[in-house]
Amino acid sequence: MSEPQAPGASAAFRFPIRVYWEDTDAGGVVFYANYLKFFERARTEWLRSAGFSQERMRAETGVMFVVAHTAVRYLRPARLDDLLEVTVQVRRAAAASFEIVQQAWCEGTLLAEGDIKIGCVDVASFRPRRIPSEIYEKLR
Repeated sequence: MSEPQAPGASAAFRFPIRVYWEDTDAGGVVFYANYLKFFERARTEWLRSAGFSQERMRAETGVMFVVAHTAVRYLRPARLDDLLEVTVQVRRAAAASFEIVQQAWCEGTLLAEGDIKIGCVDVASFRPRRIPSEIYEKLR
């Protein structure tokens, strides 16, 4: 895992996510798998904020992003009604994949951190393809 990236530090994209009833388990805390959903939402909004629609990319270029690997470390629980800040920060980019660090924060406390590897694949064959150049440039 990376060094924690506190909210307000430069270079990380931030996206707010409210914890709803459906996100929690019987104990009133966020179910562990839902952090992956939170990370996915933040990644989608990060791409959108850079001017890229995943659906448009798929339709126009014939490629899409898929999650190739995840590793998540859970530190503290999030609870019903918490307002989380989920970050996205690129660690490295290659021709057909990139690695990012994502973190979920609540009121300055790091709750969960994920290392995520994203692959770029052909829509029809799911074989690796180069990341479109206009996106790749934003990742570097």
